[in-house]
Amino acid sequence: MKFKNFMQDLEQDQCSDLEKIEIDLLLEGIYRHYGFDFRHYAFSSIRRRIWHRIKAEKMETVTALLDRILHEPLMMEKLYLDFSINVTEMFRDPLFFKAIRCKVLPLLSELPSIRIWHAGCSTGEEAFSMAILLHETGLYHKAKIYATDMNNHVIQQAKLAQFPLKKMKEYTNNYVNSDGINDFSEYYMVKGEKAVFHKELAKNIIFAQHNLVTDGSFNEFHLIVCRNVLIYFDRELQARVHDLFLNSLSSKGFLALGNREGLSFSKKEKYYTVFDEDEKIFRRIQ
Repeated sequence: MKFKNFMQDLEQDQCSDLEKIEIDLLLEGIYRHYGFDFRHYAFSSIRRRIWHRIKAEKMETVTALLDRILHEPLMMEKLYLDFSINVTEMFRDPLFFKAIRCKVLPLLSELPSIRIWHAGCSTGEEAFSMAILLHETGLYHKAKIYATDMNNHVIQQAKLAQFPLKKMKEYTNNYVNSDGINDFSEYYMVKGEKAVFHKELAKNIIFAQHNLVTDGSFNEFHLIVCRNVLIYFDRELQARVHDLFLNSLSSKGFLALGNREGLSFSKKEKYYTVFDEDEKIFRRIQ
């Protein structure tokens, strides 16, 4: 039985030409019928999520999923959630937040107001982490954090400012390793199994739905944070998003990417200088 299961998994890992056609038709159907464009997401990633939904619904083919997607909006909603990437945590990669605290914010402190965009914010953990940094550096009163995601479900969750209490030990360690200066527990109160963060931290955060694939620029920012999102896009879509970021970034503004991302293959590389190579922070050239 184990060998049989192994062979089935192996067959699925080897994408056939027919399956590729089916997936292309599925993504085209989604775009035409619902307006959601996933056609330029990284193929291997989108394929895994498609098969996750096929197995969950006890179907056998991509075409069977397409039929239900086109006729059942609820199935589209399920797949849309599958396609959303919601891996996040507070002070994720502490050295990154330390670099923002020690290197970037001192330069932004000279501005009369500070606008920050967290693109692909998921459930809001990194946006609240940024709010804490701004509070501790005395800059929160003149800052606005725009936290966006394509998934409205996670945006509504982020607005609650509630995170699992069981995560607080991990988040506290991240905070300490990012050179946090207070007792992390000062920032939230415990309600049942949730850690509810204080309203003062949320007052300058604007959560909104925004799709990097289809939506345009909506402000000029001094810092754009988009970490570990572009790895799920193909080169064509990455180029479109980099156009969006460049058009949304102020002169001498900062762009922060994930540790597996960069600008070396982007035509927009010439518009930036490397500000912190280890933490993938770039600064726009005036």
